[in-house]
Amino acid sequence: MYAAKELLPRALSRLSQVCKTIYHFANRDAVWRRIAKEFINTGITRQGKDVYPHILLKDRVKVSQNWYNGICRKEVMLKWRINLLPWIQLDRDVLYLSQAAEIGAYHLRPDRGRLQRRPMALFSGHQEDVCRFAVTDTHLVSGGSDGKILVHHKRNCFSSVEYSGHNQEVNCLDCRGALIVSGSRDRTARIWTLSSNCPRGTIPMNDRVWSVAISPTQSSFVTGTACCENFSPLRIWDVERCELLCCLGSEFRRGAGVLDIVYESPYQLFTCGYDTFIRSWDLRLSPRKCVMEWEEPHDSALYCIQTDGNHMIASGSSYYGVVRTWDKRQTRCLEMFQLSSTVSSPVYCLRFNTSHLYATLATTLHSLDFRQGPRPLRLYPLP
Repeated sequence: MYAAKELLPRALSRLSQVCKTIYHFANRDAVWRRIAKEFINTGITRQGKDVYPHILLKDRVKVSQNWYNGICRKEVMLKWRINLLPWIQLDRDVLYLSQAAEIGAYHLRPDRGRLQRRPMALFSGHQEDVCRFAVTDTHLVSGGSDGKILVHHKRNCFSSVEYSGHNQEVNCLDCRGALIVSGSRDRTARIWTLSSNCPRGTIPMNDRVWSVAISPTQSSFVTGTACCENFSPLRIWDVERCELLCCLGSEFRRGAGVLDIVYESPYQLFTCGYDTFIRSWDLRLSPRKCVMEWEEPHDSALYCIQTDGNHMIASGSSYYGVVRTWDKRQTRCLEMFQLSSTVSSPVYCLRFNTSHLYATLATTLHSLDFRQGPRPLRLYPLP
């Protein structure tokens, strides 16, 4: 299937060598848009939106073939001495990385995708480690083991507003627009706004909350619990009334906690967790149900996932820093990348753009560069 799709890009590339006029025509995004939508991780969503309009589609299709075939160059970008639970967010050419109680903003060099040695901004204020944080156009919102939520303005990292309400660590949070939702080990989920540091609503969960995600419409949100006290860890809540709208699934085993939730659209949801499955949920159906599953081949818990808005999913496993890429049109994974062969650390978080994938382990930040393969072996003539 994929080989057949490569024929048209190859024909266009050869056609562009005929003359300058055809060359300029064959390089236009309008020619490549329909082709790019069928490839993985080209920045074209299922709805046809272009996420990276400043990069030629022709170049993105070429790099997409490396993603599909697992051709990349691995690199360790940062190391630290103690074991942490680092979290990252990617905002255009800035990578945000939490280390202990601080969050650093690192500028990515456009030529190599590497970090600058020192962060251009440092966000602090927590008394203990940062558990999760979210980045918007104007703010950075973080939750910590001290039970506090801090709201920083991105342009002024030296001042922050403290939100107090949880009495144990804030395991997860999400922020969209002016809405903030947090989940904690204290078995509650709380709703906040950027304009007030008092919770707008508190929902007793009767279980530890591991993950939350706000719908793109901002009218509802999803919580994922540890699944120790009940067998429906996934629940959708109304933002205005703080009422339960529905539960997703009912056949989860005890302890099958949900560790990450991703909204790809207002009606499509992806989840992963301790039961080793990635699941796709269609929220338009009645009742809302799982429409597709992908199982981790080595029976490892899945700590994090990300989608490209079209055909690709990337997941991070719990052992030896294993990252997998998936094509939603297939049940088997495309490629596996083992980031550590000596230390058995989970992939706590991963983020990618069209050319790079960044992943954090307990003591390292890794990069996979898909613009080019590994360094070629140096061959010497025989004597």
